[in-house]
Amino acid sequence: MLVHGVWTTEGLAFWAETAQAADAPRPPLHPFAAPAAEVAPALGLADPRSPLLELLLPGSAKEPLPSPETGRMAQVSRPRLRLWQVPAVVPATADTLRVLDEHAETATVRHWAAVAAFADDLVRRGRVIPQLVPAADQHPSQHPAGPDDGWVAPGDNARAGWRPVLTGADAAYFRDLALAMPPACRTSSVERPSADVQHEALEAFTDALVRRRLTGSLLTRPARTLQERWLAALTGDRPSCPDVPELRRELEKWRVAVAASEGATRVCFRLLEPADTDDWRVELALQAADDPSLYVPAAQVWRGVTGLPGVPERELLTGLGRAVRLYPELDRALRVPEPSELALDTAGAFGFLRQAAPLLQAAGFGVQLPRWAGRTRLGLKLTTRTTKQQSAAASQGFGMRELVDFRVDLAVGDETISEAELAELARLKVPLVRVRGQWVELDDRQLKAALRAVEGSRAGQASAAEILRQVVRSDDEELPLLEIDADGVLGDLLSGQAERRLTPLATPPGLDATLRPYQERGLAWLSFLSELGLGGVLADDMGLGKTITTLALLVHERGAAAPAEPVGAPTLLVCPMSLIGNWQREAARFAPGLRVYVHHGSGRDAAEIERADLVITTYGTAYRDLETLKRHRWRRVVCDEAQAIKNSGTLQAQAVRAIPTDTRLALTGTPVENHLAELWSIMEFANPGLLGPRSRFKTRFQEPIEARQDEQAARALKRATGPFILRRLKTDKSIISDLPEKLEVKEWCPLTTEQATLYQAVVDDMLAKIDSSEGIERRGLVLSAMAKLKQVCNHPAHLLKDGSRLAGRSGKLARLEQLAEEILAEGEKALLFTQYAEFGAMLQPYLAQRLDRPVLWLHGGLPKKTRDRLVDRFQHDPEPTLFVLSLKAAGVGLNLTAANHVVHVDRWWNPAVEDQATDRAFRIGQRKNVQVRKLICAGTLEERVDQMIERKKALAERVVGTGEDWLTDLSTEELREVFRLTTEGVG
Repeated sequence: MLVHGVWTTEGLAFWAETAQAADAPRPPLHPFAAPAAEVAPALGLADPRSPLLELLLPGSAKEPLPSPETGRMAQVSRPRLRLWQVPAVVPATADTLRVLDEHAETATVRHWAAVAAFADDLVRRGRVIPQLVPAADQHPSQHPAGPDDGWVAPGDNARAGWRPVLTGADAAYFRDLALAMPPACRTSSVERPSADVQHEALEAFTDALVRRRLTGSLLTRPARTLQERWLAALTGDRPSCPDVPELRRELEKWRVAVAASEGATRVCFRLLEPADTDDWRVELALQAADDPSLYVPAAQVWRGVTGLPGVPERELLTGLGRAVRLYPELDRALRVPEPSELALDTAGAFGFLRQAAPLLQAAGFGVQLPRWAGRTRLGLKLTTRTTKQQSAAASQGFGMRELVDFRVDLAVGDETISEAELAELARLKVPLVRVRGQWVELDDRQLKAALRAVEGSRAGQASAAEILRQVVRSDDEELPLLEIDADGVLGDLLSGQAERRLTPLATPPGLDATLRPYQERGLAWLSFLSELGLGGVLADDMGLGKTITTLALLVHERGAAAPAEPVGAPTLLVCPMSLIGNWQREAARFAPGLRVYVHHGSGRDAAEIERADLVITTYGTAYRDLETLKRHRWRRVVCDEAQAIKNSGTLQAQAVRAIPTDTRLALTGTPVENHLAELWSIMEFANPGLLGPRSRFKTRFQEPIEARQDEQAARALKRATGPFILRRLKTDKSIISDLPEKLEVKEWCPLTTEQATLYQAVVDDMLAKIDSSEGIERRGLVLSAMAKLKQVCNHPAHLLKDGSRLAGRSGKLARLEQLAEEILAEGEKALLFTQYAEFGAMLQPYLAQRLDRPVLWLHGGLPKKTRDRLVDRFQHDPEPTLFVLSLKAAGVGLNLTAANHVVHVDRWWNPAVEDQATDRAFRIGQRKNVQVRKLICAGTLEERVDQMIERKKALAERVVGTGEDWLTDLSTEELREVFRLTTEGVG
């Protein structure tokens, strides 16, 4: 049973997807949706509300597609969006938060869990304000205990509650989170923008979390006055209270004042440290909100400045007036007509660092601190020495049970300090001190922790495994582990540089290939971890040879044994079904001495497992045959394309983790795609328990890093995972110097007059329909409009599908012909990608006839033998050739290095998908510079969506990676701007 979460008018509803269809379900009832009576007890809920929801899901007329997390294969060739009804349960908000914490196996629940974690972080930091809202304006989802629990008492006509304050980085994170919301998080009966839905949920979660923290009433007697009744409503279980218009207006002023920080400029505070004295200063300034490099000190503002919007002097004084509420010490600087700085002593500077700066920054003000702030602090230095002088280069015989000598010292930055120096710091009782030329922040808790540390055992012996556990789990906020000085195998491992320090393993006999130097180091690293009984994550960039390196490890372990001679337990390799053939071919080609058995399909024979060195299976088969696989002893389990197990709660991930083995290896080019929880899932497979329980990982690393960009947490996570992850990039010349450059060019193509006329006709027709529609119909019309406009940009015949001639009617096709002629004239080859199979079918014969050269065509409808024959011909035929490919059918799994030109004829509008397609040519084996061209029709939606992608590059995978659905949330006016045809687009 997989639990999904969707926001409704009543709150967050949960529905569950099962592996077996219900008896004789009739559409629109979802055949795999569990009854509400089964969902409630599974979630630990007693008598929740049980509505029947309508969801817009892709599928056929008989059934929707299974969720990716089910591991079931889709049986629909051309899915369409349809309405399906699912039974659901809607718990009270307090129960909702518990469910989100316990069930994170699907994308929708993980998203709502991220929203709840964000709300918890806001509450913990006090980023909330009270509100009073008339009952008529309330949303049912804001009832903290359900609508039947008297949320509005007789005579009360308002509700007191808590709302989140979103400014600065918090507001940016909220926007990013809303853009990443899976469409399935919203019901389809009422179409609403994702940001509105998410804000509603965030407000409900925030209110519930504040009330949870206020465990007791703040009133010692029954509430009598209006103020007391409002306070009781804010802090108790029942939020109902009388409506007080004057109070409501004051609270609204508070909210407006908080929101006022989001202007074009903001006040900035810069802490300036003294050279030798105790004279600290806070410089006041104005800073552009969207360009922090535009920084103008207040002294310059008073002398007159240009380039800033509005009236800078007024903006400065207004901002300082708001800031003084958060930082009362600022009042001293405002006693002069033209304030420019605030003088502080050391205690005042410490107060600014620890108290004022975080408050000001959270409220949207700019804050600039010295480089050492938050970094140079009191902590611990761990020194270990092996009793046997071993290094990674000679690790044979050294195990994780071996004893090592250790010593723990106090440190400031990279300097150790003595007990006498610590005693002097404790005696001074100054929160900000210079230690050996470095300013250090100290507080009473740190000093007490340090004094306790020097009283305890600071030296002795421990096993290497115990030291390793202490290092990766060291998360003492008061006295963090700052430095590790370890020698031998442990030092090589903890440094995260074992691969660099290892003596490379030469290409083993029996491997019919010559490993590159970085692959020899990777082989040594894999062997090194295996000898220590540790798992790893080989996360090399696509094309660097993770497959050949893994095969080399198996050949190295088999040694010189005869092909029929058993050499111990086999390796189980789990991969997507599409890669089984690739592993078979690569093993036969490069490691012919390995005995390979494919455990997949109807002819599976478990007896063959014992006779194999390498057993290849799929994620789906591993789940179905889990009990069979658990009965065998495995040397290691390897997960290829390990992002398939990035969601720890899926049946596939649980299955591969349950297979007993000596060591584990994960192969992936993208260890983190969307959330840090994916890294935890992959590491939990590779080294179970290393990062602790998921809940602890979430609190210690995920929330601080994702919500607050906490550098200290990020460094701690890197220290914990670094020893077990090896990632090299093919663009790094120190890794591979003979991979050529990749040059990307955007080719701007004009529309012909016919295209422009047709384009405008589609815009006018579709906008009129979109403007008069709503909900599901509107979303479908927006997607349809985009598809039609993209087809017009390709060619009028692509949209009309009338079989008419192609020549002379498309600016994009004309440019493609020019490029193809130039490429072929130079004796080179090109890949031409299109997302439309029907357009590829039009291009292939046309280009072959126009250019009088072979033009190959690969699409998803071809049988495997035909596909392999086309790839082989393209790779080995010396004649210059064009290869037209359907983007989805050829985006992964192909090696097409014979091409050194890649042309994206039409855009998928997903950088990750386009990059994967480009990597068919830009990979190991490519000896020429690769030129990548993206054809874009100027002045059309293609140009404007390209601009959106460029502006959102940091979020491209999350925002655009879901397809084109994110554009359906745009208003009609915004769509009009995106679709608009400008004159420069017509040739």
